[in-house]
Amino acid sequence: MSAATMTAPVTRHGADEGRIGVRNNLRHIGALARRNALQIKQDPESMFDVLLMPVIFILLFVYVFGGAIAGRGNQQEYVQYLVPGMMAMMGMNIAMAVGTGVNEDFRKGVMDRFRTMPIARSSVLIAKIVVEIGRMLIATTILLGMGFLLGLEIRGSVLGFLGAIVLATVFGAALMWIFILLGLAVKTPQAVQGMAMLVLMPLQFGSSIFAPPTSMPGWLEGFTKVNPLSNLADAARALINGQGAVAHPVLVTLGWAVAITAVTMPLAVAKFRSKT
Repeated sequence: MSAATMTAPVTRHGADEGRIGVRNNLRHIGALARRNALQIKQDPESMFDVLLMPVIFILLFVYVFGGAIAGRGNQQEYVQYLVPGMMAMMGMNIAMAVGTGVNEDFRKGVMDRFRTMPIARSSVLIAKIVVEIGRMLIATTILLGMGFLLGLEIRGSVLGFLGAIVLATVFGAALMWIFILLGLAVKTPQAVQGMAMLVLMPLQFGSSIFAPPTSMPGWLEGFTKVNPLSNLADAARALINGQGAVAHPVLVTLGWAVAITAVTMPLAVAKFRSKT
């Protein structure tokens, strides 16, 4: 784009945003996603969380906590229980990085530059999500690869297995809008991480990801049953293991994903436009 285009007033383009067609929106998203991917290529250390986190978590829970949770000699069955559940956790942990990245881009002035361009404001944020979905799929692939090495089996259909991956990806993408909004609302990346951990810890450990809710105190079991991560974990297990109720947890998970996106996406775009 020309220098004149780059320095045009933000308000002017904000008024013209509605006139940008679908084709141009997709082109802008593609260009911005490529920019974000090139950033990762220039900074390969930013992929360490994606490459190492699934390995560390699965080994930690299988070999350190697995015996206490599932009993000695039940390692393979615990792997069969744990890995589908951890697909839900991967999406949430990767989503946290989106908010941190958006916050850092604003601090560096990158987002101010984007807001002077004649592009839809949503395309900047959607491009972030597109790249993070790619990172999420890499993390999920590594998680499943480790699971297969430790004895994970696809006891249901291949379509069910693929459906579990798609469901986890859709829900993870919805969660990213929460963390983008958080990244736009607070001042520093450290604040984003601190507030995100306050959300992540109760949701992850107060769920059925690591242990059956029946083993928990009554008050915690009640929270676990309404926790959206529990629904996603239960849906992934049913799809991969080929047993248990499938329709209810899948529909509940999709309902959560739609509701989260419908609420947080417009708020995040509006905050992006108005942030100073």
